[in-house]
Amino acid sequence: MAVEPLSADMPSEEFRRAGHEVVDWIADFLADPRRYPVCPPFPPGDLAGRLPSSAPDHGEPIEQILDDFRSLVAPHCAVWNHPRFFSYFSVSSSGPGILAEMLIATLNMNGMLWKSSPAVTELEQVTMKWLRQWLGLPESFFGMIHDTASTSTMHAILAARAMADPAARVEGAANDFVLYTSEQAHSSVEKGALAIGVGQRNVRKICVDEAFRMRPEALHDAIRQDRAAGKRPFCVVATVGTTSTTSIDPVPEIANICEQEDLWLHVDGAYGGHAALVPEHRQALEGVDRAHSFVINPHKWLFTPIDLSAFYIRRPDVLKNALTLVPEYLRTAEDPRVVNYMDYGVPLGRRFRALKLWFVMRYFGRERIAAIIRNHIQMARTLASRIEADGRFELCAPTPMSLVCFRLKGSDELNRLLLDELNGTGQAFFSHTVLNGRFVLRWAIGNIHTTQADIDETWRLVRELAAPRLNPVPDSVTRGKSRNS
Repeated sequence: MAVEPLSADMPSEEFRRAGHEVVDWIADFLADPRRYPVCPPFPPGDLAGRLPSSAPDHGEPIEQILDDFRSLVAPHCAVWNHPRFFSYFSVSSSGPGILAEMLIATLNMNGMLWKSSPAVTELEQVTMKWLRQWLGLPESFFGMIHDTASTSTMHAILAARAMADPAARVEGAANDFVLYTSEQAHSSVEKGALAIGVGQRNVRKICVDEAFRMRPEALHDAIRQDRAAGKRPFCVVATVGTTSTTSIDPVPEIANICEQEDLWLHVDGAYGGHAALVPEHRQALEGVDRAHSFVINPHKWLFTPIDLSAFYIRRPDVLKNALTLVPEYLRTAEDPRVVNYMDYGVPLGRRFRALKLWFVMRYFGRERIAAIIRNHIQMARTLASRIEADGRFELCAPTPMSLVCFRLKGSDELNRLLLDELNGTGQAFFSHTVLNGRFVLRWAIGNIHTTQADIDETWRLVRELAAPRLNPVPDSVTRGKSRNS
């Protein structure tokens, strides 16, 4: 008796029905994400405790899986794609990017070689060119896509070391190379140095000024001292939009030093670089055209689903010489028109990330994206003015972009309690940092759906929760309160 073969995959009609259901859920979420709490109200382990301890031996209906997503998984999510997610750097996954992600998953291509998928390679070249043009970067920058800025920055440091010490590819890393960055730089800079063997003791964290920007004179002094001690300075990492405060390092002055000292300059613009898409904020990238490499994350402020980091390098040949390794099973016919991205990075496998950026750039266009970013910056500056006008709070850093650093006037413990209560409401989500030794709340504005009403309602919530711990409002503040407060 013949045995009917099992279907290898979900039948197309079943997929179609489930797909429509998924798209409907996505559309409903995007139409009104405020229906969902930003932070889940559950203790650690709650979701794991509600799920089976082992996977099923036999398949389950897709209807049940979707039900469990809606009833179990979704309620336990911290909703990053929420208009009142003000933590870390607020991010957005926009409609066109979500549609592109569905197509990426369907095609499921690996762009390690041009031959393995010409579309992956060539669309990446096109979108990196488009973004470079939008940012006003020089044509000499070679662009490629990584997952996150941590990976991009690691490759920049690796290229810098390869230029300073080509023998490291064969002989391994020497232990006297020194990297310099701001004490406000993202931890990925130090981690990238660790990953390629520079060593933590060879990372110099340069002090900052009152606006939390790297001090060029302190950088130059550190380089001279290390040279005098027999060390070999090789790389400086500057930041446009630091994580704690969005401060902008003085890149032109730092570039002068790097050129005098023959050092590689990498600029981390993962968040802040997007401000340059707004004409009146173009100066955010002043001096970056003189850098050897640069990173910007469209998944932060360009409304592209995570993960997508755009990495630009002026000397791709250095990176290629450091990393090219082609076993026989990956050899293809040589063609000068072809770029094999696997030759320029540590990962071999490469997702079709460019497709979602291509969708987003085409759907919104530069002017509409610039308008949204401009609005975020304006909302942040208006908020900073309102906080400054309330004598019970204080601003803790300038607001050059769309991040506001503030605190209650009082102890660190008071501010920790306020942060915990804010996040415990599920109505908003904040994170913190430490500036000048004090605990500070960070209010990051950047979600594509955030409105002035979200800012107003959250500011009301902040004051409401803080009220029991606050001193009375001074008469001058009460008399001068604006209609927007």
